[in-house]
Amino acid sequence: MIVDELNGNPLVQYQQGYLLPRYEAFPHGRYVSLVVIRKTEGEAIFRTEGSGEGLTKETTIAGLADEGPMVRVMISKRKQTAVERRTGRELLREHDMLRAAKGTNVPCALNTNNPCERCIDCLLYGFAVGGGGAQKSRVLTDDAFSLPPASVVTNRHTFNATFDNSTMRNPLTGEASHSIGEDEYVRPETHFLDIETLKDVTLGELSYVIGNVLRSERYGAISSRIGKMRNTIAAIIFSDCELFSNLELTQAVYDRVKDGQVQPPFPVPAPRVRAAVEESIDLLLPRAMSREPQVLRGEELDQALTGLREIYRSRERVQAVLTQIQSGYPDHP
Repeated sequence: MIVDELNGNPLVQYQQGYLLPRYEAFPHGRYVSLVVIRKTEGEAIFRTEGSGEGLTKETTIAGLADEGPMVRVMISKRKQTAVERRTGRELLREHDMLRAAKGTNVPCALNTNNPCERCIDCLLYGFAVGGGGAQKSRVLTDDAFSLPPASVVTNRHTFNATFDNSTMRNPLTGEASHSIGEDEYVRPETHFLDIETLKDVTLGELSYVIGNVLRSERYGAISSRIGKMRNTIAAIIFSDCELFSNLELTQAVYDRVKDGQVQPPFPVPAPRVRAAVEESIDLLLPRAMSREPQVLRGEELDQALTGLREIYRSRERVQAVLTQIQSGYPDHP
């Protein structure tokens, strides 16, 4: 059983009050917020792939104390969860946990009209079938914003496409290539702050989503060559409602890393960002209209994540966890 797989992990103690024992269709108002620090470890482009457009940006207020306007780079909510959802589906496919759509031999796949409606991915991240059948996602997300302004964290590259002879002229015709352009990109060591809120999930589903977040490492356009990113979970917060937004957290952290300067230094050291995130959580949590939230962080959080990593070391233990999750769903195979 999954409780046995997680024996000794601090997540188990929250199962009684904040996690469901098995999937239920009716909402219970149990929320788990994963506070995620996303740091680029190479160049990245956050826009619709192949669109030729620039980076997605939005003008926001700089901080909670600094009320000046600031243009920030934005990662859309769909660009974040789509990557993590595919990561999870790879794991499900490896363990033969994806099913065929009902009444067909067509395997469950994203962006088709044939979800199986029964697998962990469908029942956790949601699905919709044209003409009937839907499951609302229980992974609630929002756009993530860069901590520093766009003017600091972006740059441009000019690119071209050479022929076999390493020149811009076609070796067969002698014609010059017109394949030259420019891309705007996000610089390495840029931090984005994100909160993924899970609603009415089981202990196994929580472990599955955490695994997807920590196993996903490439985001944005042209991800086969750029887009390397490191995700760090800074805190897990258990509550009975949603807490604060990505933007509010980013603004609070910005005030702290700025520390009286005109703007924060770039790059901001990762330990400083994490410390500022924890300070900001303490600032923002009292404003939440919730029963006393339970915050998992520091050494206790590290122990929980270490326990999850140990599960992923063993194919058999992963299979046991996935099987236990699936067994809690209606009409499971």
